Amino acid sequence: MSTPKEGTMPASDEFATLTEPLRPELLAHCYRLLGSIHDAEDLVQETYLRAWRAYDRFEGRSTLRRWLYKIATMACLTALETRGRRPLPSGLGAPSEDHRVAMADREPSVAWLQPAPDALFGADDPATTVAARSGVRLAFIAALQFLPARQRAVLTMRDVLAFRTSEVAEMLDTTPAAVDSALRRARTRLAEAGPVEDDLAEPDEQARRALLDGYVDAFTRADPDALVQLLRADVEMEMPPIPTWFTGRHAVAGFLAHRVMRAGLWRLSPTHANGRPAFVVHQHTGDGHFQPYGVQVLTLIGSRISRITAFNDPLLVPTFESMTKAKTTS
Repeated sequence: MSTPKEGTMPASDEFATLTEPLRPELLAHCYRLLGSIHDAEDLVQETYLRAWRAYDRFEGRSTLRRWLYKIATMACLTALETRGRRPLPSGLGAPSEDHRVAMADREPSVAWLQPAPDALFGADDPATTVAARSGVRLAFIAALQFLPARQRAVLTMRDVLAFRTSEVAEMLDTTPAAVDSALRRARTRLAEAGPVEDDLAEPDEQARRALLDGYVDAFTRADPDALVQLLRADVEMEMPPIPTWFTGRHAVAGFLAHRVMRAGLWRLSPTHANGRPAFVVHQHTGDGHFQPYGVQVLTLIGSRISRITAFNDPLLVPTFESMTKAKTTS
């Protein structure tokens, strides 16, 4: 990439023109490493600040893209030195097959994995690079959390971003042999963590829309019989920050019917997260208003729902709603 240093534009304008198109993919990269969209946004801001301050010393020995990735990766690795992995409930213990089980208390002390709006990664723009749109499936992000930070960085840079071994070595200030060794260990540990969903047999657009509309209708009307028809027999449901999670249609439908679904209690607004259909959830307060409650991400296989990941965190709602507003006003 050409990065001229002289011309009619001030350096700050030149920097913004050249680097802003890379922001969505850098955000996706930081999200893969950190498992938190809020932390990822903070680290991307830090990356751009560091890069802007050092821009006059950028000599073009690598591409501007690779230079920014180096800054972002090193910033994330520094941040991860003082942070533990971000799990989902399914990464901490076994599921229950009985909806009558005593529910564990919320665990606010755990830094849980967070979902991410597709729109932040430019997923609605067909011109966006593959790197900015891929590798953000929830199952993949959750599996990455089992890896040490440096292995996490090597695997994503090689297998998701397709940087060459020599390039990764340069970005991480290490040797190609060390990169290859870390990559082998990361792939082995990722395989041991379990299968990572990728290209599932999702329904066509018409069937997908009918399934999602049916889910919203069943949920808001509190119709468990209608809901059961939408779930796979092996459906799973988890609800961070609650460690308890469920497997099987009987357990999931029973839990929702007896402990969650009440007519008029919930409002679900469609969105997209982690390459999957999702809903921003608001809860009725009893005085005619709805308050933010969280975000649900659905995984679909065929014409049924195979997984419901309900992130019951009101602080996620503004991030998703701001992206929806930006899209409707653009």
